[in-house]
Amino acid sequence: MTQTHDGAVRRRQGATAGVPVDEPAQPDRIRRPSDAIRFAASVVGLAAVMLLVSIAQQTTHGLQTDIAEGTAHAPRLLLTLATLVSSFGVLAVPVAFGIERLFNKDGTRVAIALLAAVIAFGITVGLDDLVVRAAPGGVLDSLIWGGTETAPVHTDIAPVIAFVSAVGMAGRARWQAATWTMIGLAALTGLTASYASVAALAATYALGRAIGHGTLYAVGTPNPRPSGMTVVASLERLGLRPKRGARLDDPADDTGEARRYGVVLASCPADGYGARLPAGRGPHGDWDLEVRVLDRDQQTAGLLYRVWRLLRLRAATTGRTLRSLRRSLELESLMAYAVDAAGVRTPRLVGTCEVGTEAALLAYEHVPGRRLGDVSDEEITDALLTDVWRQLRSLQAGRLAHRRLEGDAVLVGEDGLAYVTDLRSGETAAGDLALRLDLAQLLTTLALRAGPERAVRTAAPVLGEEALGGAVPLLQRVALSRATRTRLRHHRDLLTRIREQIVRLKPETEAAPARLERFRPRTIFSIVALSVAAYIVIPQVTSLDIGHLAATASWHWVVAALAAASLTYVAAALMLIGFVPERLPFWRTVLAQVAASFVKLVAPAAVGGVAVNTRYLQRSGVRPALAVASVGASQLVGLVTHVLLLVLFGFLTGSTAKATQDLAPSRTIVIAVLALGLLAGLALTVPRVRRVVTSRLRSMFSGVLPRLVDVLQSPKKLSTGMGGTLLLTLAFTLCLDASIRSFGGSLPWTTVVLVFLTANAVGSAAPTPGGLGAVEGALTLALTISGLTAETAASAVLLYRLLTLWLPVLPGWGAFTFLQRKEAL
Repeated sequence: MTQTHDGAVRRRQGATAGVPVDEPAQPDRIRRPSDAIRFAASVVGLAAVMLLVSIAQQTTHGLQTDIAEGTAHAPRLLLTLATLVSSFGVLAVPVAFGIERLFNKDGTRVAIALLAAVIAFGITVGLDDLVVRAAPGGVLDSLIWGGTETAPVHTDIAPVIAFVSAVGMAGRARWQAATWTMIGLAALTGLTASYASVAALAATYALGRAIGHGTLYAVGTPNPRPSGMTVVASLERLGLRPKRGARLDDPADDTGEARRYGVVLASCPADGYGARLPAGRGPHGDWDLEVRVLDRDQQTAGLLYRVWRLLRLRAATTGRTLRSLRRSLELESLMAYAVDAAGVRTPRLVGTCEVGTEAALLAYEHVPGRRLGDVSDEEITDALLTDVWRQLRSLQAGRLAHRRLEGDAVLVGEDGLAYVTDLRSGETAAGDLALRLDLAQLLTTLALRAGPERAVRTAAPVLGEEALGGAVPLLQRVALSRATRTRLRHHRDLLTRIREQIVRLKPETEAAPARLERFRPRTIFSIVALSVAAYIVIPQVTSLDIGHLAATASWHWVVAALAAASLTYVAAALMLIGFVPERLPFWRTVLAQVAASFVKLVAPAAVGGVAVNTRYLQRSGVRPALAVASVGASQLVGLVTHVLLLVLFGFLTGSTAKATQDLAPSRTIVIAVLALGLLAGLALTVPRVRRVVTSRLRSMFSGVLPRLVDVLQSPKKLSTGMGGTLLLTLAFTLCLDASIRSFGGSLPWTTVVLVFLTANAVGSAAPTPGGLGAVEGALTLALTISGLTAETAASAVLLYRLLTLWLPVLPGWGAFTFLQRKEAL
């Protein structure tokens, strides 16, 4: 907005200076979420530049060379002129803008920007004059390509970038264009004169932006939000004459929503509004208009959450991510007109306008009433619920998605009718998925207030059973709003009860949940775990000469390792047979364990084998509940045995080390085991983690104790199960030890056992298929700490995982196919 327009707004404010606006005083400074987000983005950008110049030095150097060669052919007069203009303008333009802001009584913002510039200047001078000389080499040398004629950051323009970032030029396009043109010319001058590189300029830009926005967020920006007086004054631009106003929402509840004001009009224009907006209708609180104010600084509120939802959900179902103030105003206006045209009962939009350069308003006809969330349960009648469903039917008939059908989005008027409000996240020409999500959201909202039975019963006659059936697969927590998910924590079975009510009306409804998520949070954990493991393992593997290893490996130990790996399937079969009172064929059970090695590649290590064995037992005639209990019994005994062996061999390893005066590796391993136990104990102190672990263990081991009692009655079965459990650990340890000896390494037997037990625990806990990444990283690290060279440790781990994870895949697929054909899986 131009200065002329600001002056016009102030004159109108003066014209209505006698209009009282009941509003608490606004804070002098605010911390805007956008500043924090921009600071974080700038820091990430700076880190990216550092990473790029570290791994792609030739590329950045080639880019600099191309630019130097290109500018060498440019007219010298043009380059000289650009140098002169930028030398003067890079400081003159920001100074002129600062003076203009001072005349407009915005001195605090200018002072903060000057502080940011001073900080930027100090940091850049320190980097150029102190750090580079004190610590040559590394990333800083990469920025200047090992030379001394250029600087890692541009001292001349970094303070200017910090100043511009902090002073704020939003809505002032001409000032922005002039300032960034001068900065661009200064950067071009640095490139042509060879005292700045492309990488250095990129780092300078990111550093300046980070300092500017970081200073602004730390100190707090002067509050740019227009006061209620200015908002009321702006209504005159719509031909309205306000008489008084008041803030309707709680200023202390700053959740990123628009501010709301109630306004009483002194008189209405003679253009048709008068029939709908009778002026001055009574005491304070009985308003003619409800004004929503969109503040520019609030447009980024909740941005990170919206981006997370956008990335996580498979379809575009999360509404806006980032919009400008103008875009938000236009979209809400369009939605308001579209909803009214579709015949939905909603407050009428009277008009919209900007309020200076930092806000915009939407003036709605005020409808007296209360939000559905404020209505008592006794007042929520079936007639009201039916009316709400009628409004949704009209919305969906017009292909309009509301996206936020919560308690605050439905207004219950004094006439007892339902009005749809809060249209800021709406979508016109919506797809089927968005419409079904609206239905699922409203079903949950009403069920939270009136119960699932009444919500479904009142919806069925209005929407039809077919439409309700379409919402069943979408009744998932991930599909609902954040506020609704929070409320569902106290009503954990509500969604299930809603599904049951709909299925009773339409039994053939597909009840399987639709897949809405691109990925689950544990997928992120898997990616991080794989990345960390790759960081540890890949450098070791890439340094190996595979041909040399194949030539120098002791093949008799390789054969021994292969035999031990094969023995693990026999041990696993004995372990399962021992905990199943029913008789199982031995070799077919061994085949089932081989088949489980194929499933490991598509499921976490602790899940794949359990699923295959449970299915195998059911196909062998064991009842489902007993099959689950039998597998759970074997898993429980295996877990207890694993923990006991881990403690035992940790003690034995330390004792052996003391006897040989080689304490360092063993102490380190024991400390690592104790640290893992401590971390697990601390994690279990968190209630949510404890609930998740308890529920998983309960589901895994429910019915286990009665099954163990059955096994204890047969000493033969018990010895078979326990023998298989111990043999399984022995076989894996023999395989790992033989793999180490294949490459000339050697470790004490107790140390090898402890290393295997620790890595196996990590692999079982990791959500990656087969413990991929986690096992490799844990084994390589543990073997290196235990005294093996990095090359030997990496070679041994590579062979061990080849024999226990990758080679069995093809036989596992064959066994899986064979057992399926025989209907044993």
